[in-house]
Amino acid sequence: MMNPEQTPTDCLARRRAGIILHLTSLPGPGPCGTLGPQAHRFVNFLADCGLSVWQMLPVGPPQADGSPYQTRSVHAGNPRLIALEPLLERGWLPALPKDAADNEESLRRAWKGFRNRATAADRQALADFETENHYWLDNYALFRALREERATPWWEWPAPLRRRDPTALEQARRRLADNLAYIRFEQSLFFGQWQLLRGHANAAGIELFGDMPIFVAHDSAEVWARPQDFDMREDGSPRVVAGVPPDYFSATGQRWGNPLYRWDRMQADGFRFWLDRIRTQIRLFDLVRIDHFRGFESCWEIPAEEEFAINGRWIKALGDELFEGLLRQFGRLPLVAEDLGVITPEVEALRKKFRLPGMKVLQFAFSGETDNAYLPFHHDEDSLVYTGTHDNDTTLGWYQSLDAKTRSYVDDYLGYPAEAMPWPLIRCALGSRARLAILPMQDILGLDGTHRMNLPGTSEGNWRWRFSWDQTDPELIDRIRHLARLYGRSSSS
Repeated sequence: MMNPEQTPTDCLARRRAGIILHLTSLPGPGPCGTLGPQAHRFVNFLADCGLSVWQMLPVGPPQADGSPYQTRSVHAGNPRLIALEPLLERGWLPALPKDAADNEESLRRAWKGFRNRATAADRQALADFETENHYWLDNYALFRALREERATPWWEWPAPLRRRDPTALEQARRRLADNLAYIRFEQSLFFGQWQLLRGHANAAGIELFGDMPIFVAHDSAEVWARPQDFDMREDGSPRVVAGVPPDYFSATGQRWGNPLYRWDRMQADGFRFWLDRIRTQIRLFDLVRIDHFRGFESCWEIPAEEEFAINGRWIKALGDELFEGLLRQFGRLPLVAEDLGVITPEVEALRKKFRLPGMKVLQFAFSGETDNAYLPFHHDEDSLVYTGTHDNDTTLGWYQSLDAKTRSYVDDYLGYPAEAMPWPLIRCALGSRARLAILPMQDILGLDGTHRMNLPGTSEGNWRWRFSWDQTDPELIDRIRHLARLYGRSSSS
């Protein structure tokens, strides 16, 4: 067990502040931001502002809707995040593409360039990467190569491939050898560029803060490779799926569609799935948020044939046993519990037992009751405070959408500030007792609701927002740096 005096995370050892901005929202010529020069520039922006944490969303390869919370793998990196400029500099790519959206074709050209011009050290680095990541890379590469070859979900593959018959898999490895080699190379690029970014960030006093969905997409490498860990039928279809009952975001609840875990089987093999998953996250991030933490105490189980989430039930999970195992393996847990919504005493007890910081979102604070846990005077030091998250409206959009009574209450609570929104709520977050304050980039830029990142319960138009450096200026940097110092959160204080 963790010593009660032990700090839950190094990141919360003192008062700090940071920005939440997903990598895809960075500026740049392509269809989304990358790990290239703009990411390094954003690290410098954070440092100039006196901030010390960069929070982002999950970085795995998304499916067709682009959601970072439904990915093809819990380990692999999104190849669209790979920057092309470093490949040009190394001589593996002859030129940057004229069409900025042509990322994959350029990466395949870089693979050809690597095979023709890589040094012995480059080849050894790739071999070392493949060895170090064998615990997930081989399954992911084969899953993806088969998925590209067949263009259908894995449960629609021929039975020998669906059930991972050894002979069928070996035949596939020989048939798809070239593509498998490319996929391993591609992932080495992602992780190589990631480590350069993390090294730059840490050297500048910035810690990277990641996000890990509790559940896994059905059409993913891990569900195909480890079906015994999931509650599925013999044909690969889920018997039940994950979601949440009616809540703040949806009157009918949310039907996520992820297969649920077989916790008994996971426990029987020492929670290998989770040990591997946390191992990868720790390689990427200094701190990791666990999305839907309450699912470690109980999961909302929805029969797979149900269209909506409302006809579900809570079933117990083995979070206590899992976190004991993680502690034995890793010694400390650099994790944050996303504990928003209706949280039971059992969920709160699990979080506190393992000293995991929770979250406080100010947009949820103004219901009118003084016992609202999100009001600043209820915040704990070992917690994180947000004006809003990627699932919320921007603070300006939220404020503009309030009815007159609630808006008056917000103004009264904040002391009828002279500053325009979102700055009064930003000050409220920075003044909280919570050790870490996180501000969405949209709030830093004072943007309205047309710039929100995601609208839960919808599948169109999300995950596309990007900012421009034209929206920042020295005056903004000075303002943020002043506030970070004023509220004792500056990286230089």
